[in-house]
Amino acid sequence: MSTILDAATGEILTHHMSKRITMDIATETILKLKKQKRVKLAANAFIHSDQGSHYTSPIFQALLKENNLGQSMSRRGNCWDNAPQKSFFGHLKDSVKSKKCNSYEKLKSKINKYIIYYNNYRYKWDQKKMTPVQYRNHLLCA
Repeated sequence: MSTILDAATGEILTHHMSKRITMDIATETILKLKKQKRVKLAANAFIHSDQGSHYTSPIFQALLKENNLGQSMSRRGNCWDNAPQKSFFGHLKDSVKSKKCNSYEKLKSKINKYIIYYNNYRYKWDQKKMTPVQYRNHLLCA
């Protein structure tokens, strides 16, 4: 699973799931992000990732360049650089009991529902006790 998390709001903007860890897991996530009508990216927005082979690939880097996206990566062996993503995945794993899913489709459905919950109903103490979507709307009104 690959996700794009807004650094300002904590909102999961898009995600892509696959049964296999192939290059398309990273590229499809970017393509889905660009197709989103509700997501308005700032000029030269940055995509931050770890240094996995998908993200260091010339194919992925060319896709970012084609879409006017910059790239930053975590320092090797430094999980703090990617803490918001690690936190999201930790909450996801705590909430979605994958062992209870008897099919990929059921797991995918549970994850999709969790992302809706995470963005719209899960309050974050560091964001004035607002959900990521509420906080985004708050920032846009300010």
